[in-house]
Amino acid sequence: MNVYGFTRHSPLKRRQITWALRHGRNRDHRDARAKVPLTRHRTALAATLSAALTVLATGCGSTGHHTSPDNGTTRAGTPGVTSSVGRLSVRTADVDLTITGVVAHLDHSGDGSLTMSIRNDGAVPEHLGMVATPDMGRGVLEGGKSAEGNGALSTAGILLLSGTTVAFRGDGPRVELHHVRGVTPQHTLPLSLQFGVAGLVRLQARVSVS
Repeated sequence: MNVYGFTRHSPLKRRQITWALRHGRNRDHRDARAKVPLTRHRTALAATLSAALTVLATGCGSTGHHTSPDNGTTRAGTPGVTSSVGRLSVRTADVDLTITGVVAHLDHSGDGSLTMSIRNDGAVPEHLGMVATPDMGRGVLEGGKSAEGNGALSTAGILLLSGTTVAFRGDGPRVELHHVRGVTPQHTLPLSLQFGVAGLVRLQARVSVS
């Protein structure tokens, strides 16, 4: 509206027009300020999602490259966890597991078996669900002669009843190894064992070559 058109109105009309113009500008200013926090919120959210996706991608990439289990255990530094070549124990609030006499019996082609004894002194039954070797190798779990009870194989793995020791040899369960790679110059084999309660643990088996 030009000045000439504005002055043609009565004083009351001019005051109404002035109030309307000021009110409109203030509302536009408030709307602009209201959009700032929303824009900032959306920017922060996008940054958070981007960071999370980066972490996930990095984690997945690292898993793909680390195909050989390392020394010690995945619970390294946790009170109650100790390990040495051929032996590992996990003693925490909910787990009391001891693995002894871990030996990989291999021929020159890398085939053979894994012998060991696992003692479960925890309050609940445990299951050995997986044995992994370097370069994405997997041991084949076989149950004991009994189809049920201690040492039996189910979809959860080898059953380890509370208060018992299961020997992976003779008539007990077995872990067959095929085309194993990654034997160290110290004649040890890095292993990853997955349990239902104790979770993933890593240790070094002694290697006996026939």
